[in-house]
Amino acid sequence: MAFPESFIEELIDRNDIADVVSSYVSLSRKGGNLFGLCPFHNEKTPSFSVSPEKQIYHCFGCGVGGGVINFIMNIENLSYPDAVRFLASRVGLTVPEDSADDELPRLRRRMLELNKEAARWFYSNLSGDRGGKAVRYLEKRRILPRTAKNFGLGAAPDEWDGLINAMREKGFERDELVRAGLAVRGKGGRVYDKFRDRLMFPVIDVRGDVLGFSGRALEDGAEPKYLNSPETLVFSKRRVLYGINLAKNTKRDNFILVEGNVDVVSLHQAGLDSAVASMGTSLTTEQTRLISRYAKKIVLCYDNDPAGIKATDRALDILKNSEFTVRVLRLPNAIVDGKPVKQDADDFIKKYGGEEFDKLINGSGGSTEYRLMTLQTEYDLAEDEQRVAFLKRAGQLLAALSSPVEREIYAARAAEAAGISAEAMEREVERAVKNRRRNEKKEYEKQAAKPSGAVQPRDRALRYKDVKSALAEEGLIRQIMLDPAMAEYCDLAESDFSSPALWRIFSELVRRCESRQSVSPGAVSTALEAADAELLASLSEKPEEAGGRQAIEQYINVIKTQRLLESTDLAEIAKKMRETKSNGG
Repeated sequence: MAFPESFIEELIDRNDIADVVSSYVSLSRKGGNLFGLCPFHNEKTPSFSVSPEKQIYHCFGCGVGGGVINFIMNIENLSYPDAVRFLASRVGLTVPEDSADDELPRLRRRMLELNKEAARWFYSNLSGDRGGKAVRYLEKRRILPRTAKNFGLGAAPDEWDGLINAMREKGFERDELVRAGLAVRGKGGRVYDKFRDRLMFPVIDVRGDVLGFSGRALEDGAEPKYLNSPETLVFSKRRVLYGINLAKNTKRDNFILVEGNVDVVSLHQAGLDSAVASMGTSLTTEQTRLISRYAKKIVLCYDNDPAGIKATDRALDILKNSEFTVRVLRLPNAIVDGKPVKQDADDFIKKYGGEEFDKLINGSGGSTEYRLMTLQTEYDLAEDEQRVAFLKRAGQLLAALSSPVEREIYAARAAEAAGISAEAMEREVERAVKNRRRNEKKEYEKQAAKPSGAVQPRDRALRYKDVKSALAEEGLIRQIMLDPAMAEYCDLAESDFSSPALWRIFSELVRRCESRQSVSPGAVSTALEAADAELLASLSEKPEEAGGRQAIEQYINVIKTQRLLESTDLAEIAKKMRETKSNGG
């Protein structure tokens, strides 16, 4: 939707970026800016900067940046119109609606309404003939009626059009059900229910909206075991966590991350109400940002099978160097007929209860201990060659630890496991540390030998082809932001710019100067795409002194010269220079 520019300016003026960001991030002042831990990537050292003067944010670690609207779009996972409405509601502004341009937000609201009605219908089936099979399954899994109600669980009957007919009575069309991922269009054009003969788990976000569904097969051996909603206008598996709507209210200081929806339900029922699951995908950065709003401790409790071990390793990679304290809970195998059998969180809860599970959490190890134990299982430490290989891998693992104390502690454990002296293992770790530092130094020197790399935008799609020209184009942009009157002297066309992204920023600045609008980075970013807004935020952090018309002319001269070099061969340039000199130029 196209909002009036006067309204957007008032919206930005009334939503000070420092106030808005501080409701999500703990900020402290350093000089003229505010700094905190970036909510968009995991870090331990604050690199997230907010400029109250320029009304922008910028992370020196991951490169995100923009104005207050961009921030809300990213942090709340909202479209531009919805972010505007979010901020308007925050300060009590009435949003001027334009129904002709409001199609996408209207479709989004309609889809959320449809999902809510579908969730109600699925839940209502539990108390009727259609839900008998699902009720028996819940009883088998020992999920109580109050727990089913708390999570809004429901039943999709074994019918081709049960949901379609129920939703049509509510005023929804078949095409709407298809767009929402609740129905499927077959090859012959026939539309039928996507979820059939399944226990239904509505996926609800922190605002209480039903974004999509996950359906668990009621027959053992039926495939797929879990069927999730497809990506839609409102549902993205990367950005949601099953159970987050309830877990966000926990009084516990940790979030428990498990694999399955039933695991989440069982843990909550047992009093462990901070459990969430990542919808059948590996843990994503977007999901960790969501968790970071509510807790700074994570307990990973994936299944103790090869797939679960891989998922744990991937999660640890995402969480390394983050602000989270991470522990890994390795569930013991159950013993059936004298043989070890995999068990998940739900299995353990059913056998031993919530208190015993909590004891496991308290006794769980950190990420290094987990990786060391996992590494140990890959080798037969009774054989010398295998022991040597294990110790080398362990040395490389421990060399990545920044704390000498941690390295010493875990080196002693590795030494004990392999039956060698702690001193010998410490020497192996120290050798690995020196190798690591040597390699890091080589990489640093390699990057330092590429001066253009330091000035390139982080987004590869925006990389500069002509660094010299791009630096002058950047300088031009900063001069205009310092003194909008300088835009009058910038007689340049799109073909003069080497960087399309810098041209888009420049042309928006000039347009605003001509219409006497604000050229603050926060205001300009509202008219830019996300990548361009991030580039503008990055440029705004670079120092620039007002140089007036002289600086403008110098930058333009560099830009024009670089275009001339592109289009003319050196012999012709030399000829022109000689002609200029002979003419007294």
